[in-house]
Amino acid sequence: MTSTISRPPSAPDASWDADALRTRFDEVRGHTEALAAPLSPEDQTVQSMADVSPTKWHRAHVTWFFETFLLAEQEPDFAPFEDRYWFLFNSYYEALGPRYARAQRGAVSRPGAHDVGLYRGNVDDRVRDLLARADGGTVERIAATVELGFHHEQQHQELLLMDIKHVLSLNPLQPVYAGRPSATCATDTLGWVDVEGGLVEIGHRGDGFSFDNELPPHRTWLEPYRLADRLVTNGEWLEFMTDGGYRRADLWLSDGWGKVNGEGWSAPFYWSEQNGTWFEHTLNGTWPVNPGLPVGHVSYYEADAFATWAGKRLPTEAEWEHAVREDGQDQAVVGNLADTTTFHPRAAASAPDAAAGPGAGRLRQVHGDCWEWTSSAYLPYPGFHPAEGAIGEYNGKFMSNQMVLRGGCALTPPGHARATYRNFFPPPARWALSGVRLADGGTPSRAAR
Repeated sequence: MTSTISRPPSAPDASWDADALRTRFDEVRGHTEALAAPLSPEDQTVQSMADVSPTKWHRAHVTWFFETFLLAEQEPDFAPFEDRYWFLFNSYYEALGPRYARAQRGAVSRPGAHDVGLYRGNVDDRVRDLLARADGGTVERIAATVELGFHHEQQHQELLLMDIKHVLSLNPLQPVYAGRPSATCATDTLGWVDVEGGLVEIGHRGDGFSFDNELPPHRTWLEPYRLADRLVTNGEWLEFMTDGGYRRADLWLSDGWGKVNGEGWSAPFYWSEQNGTWFEHTLNGTWPVNPGLPVGHVSYYEADAFATWAGKRLPTEAEWEHAVREDGQDQAVVGNLADTTTFHPRAAASAPDAAAGPGAGRLRQVHGDCWEWTSSAYLPYPGFHPAEGAIGEYNGKFMSNQMVLRGGCALTPPGHARATYRNFFPPPARWALSGVRLADGGTPSRAAR
C-alpha cells in the first residue's frame, strides 16, 4: 500500500539535517505522550460529541501520518504495522481510501490506549532508523514532509486538549486534567492601537515553515483602522449578557439567531449558572467566572453579536496580520501558549507581551490565550495552489463555510504559532478556545449601539 504524495505544502527549512530532524521528532512525539499521560485508558477512549475525537485516536492518527506520508514512501520493503489501522486512523484523505466514520470513533474500543502506544513505538523506531541512515540527498528529499508531520502533530496536540476538555466537562465528578486556576482579577483598561493601513503585503514570506494556505504572499488595500489592545474579557461578556445580549435579535446574524434559539445559547460554551453565580469549566477544574480573564469558547456568531452590541466590529484577517507586523510581533512569538501550569487564558495584565501596559499603543495577547475570530471567510489567497496528491487535501478542500481565526490559544503548543497562521472553524463552533478582539474604523460595521 502506498500513498500518492507528490510534494509537501512548503519548502523545507534549510537548517535541517538528519540529527536536527531526529531531535525535533523525539521532542514532538514525546510531548504528545506527555499530554496523554494524565489520562486513564478509559479517558482516552471517550468520544463526547461528533466533533471530538478520543485521545488515543489523536495519538494513533498522527502516527498514521508519519507511516503513510513518510515511511510508505521511503522504506524499500514497506509494510504497515497493521493493515486495518490504515482504515481506522485515516482522517479525511480520500485519495488514500475509505475511512472509519468520524462520529463513531468512540465506538472503537480496540486497539486500546496501550496498543496505540505499541503502534507509536514501532513507527517511531522506524522513523529514527530512516533518519539514521539518511544521507544529504535523502534529508533534502524528506525534510519538508517530516517538518509537516511535526506541525500536523502539534495541531493534534491542541485538539487533544480541546477534546479532552469537553470529555471531562460531562463528568459530574468534575475531574481536573492539569494546571491551576488564575487568581481572581478585575478587567483592566481597554486601549486602542491605530493602524495607518494602505497597500500592504499579507501571507507567509518564506522564512521558516508555513502551511500551504498561508501562501502566496500578496498585496491588499486597507483603510485606516484600529484594534483593541487586548481581548474581550469575561466581565465585559457578563455586561453583554445582562443587557440581554442573547435575547436581542437585532444584534445577531440570521444564522446565529437561529443557533441561539435552536440550541438554547445563553452564555459561552463552558459556562453554567448555579444559584445566581456563573461558573466556568476549565482543564484545571470548574470555578466561578473570573471577570478579568479573556472570554473563551464563543462562536463566530457570538463574537459578531458582541462586537455589534459594543458598537464595533471584528477585524479582517488582513487587518489582524498587518497590525501584528506593524507592532513588531511577527518575528518573536511571545504569549500564553500551552504549558503545564495554565492551559487557560490569562489576564492581559499578566500576559508575557503586556510590558507596554493598557493604553500604551501596543497590542497585547496577540499570540496565545484565545484564537481570535476575524470577519474573513476562509478562502484561498490569490495564486493559491494546493499540493499535488493526497497531501493536497490538507487545507484547500475545507475552503467553504469556514471563518478564519488568528493568533493561537492557551492550548497551542509553543513553536506552532506565527503571525501568518490561518486557523479556521465553522461559524457555530464553540468547543475551540476562541475569543474576541474588537476593531473599529476601516470597513463598515453592523454596530447597533
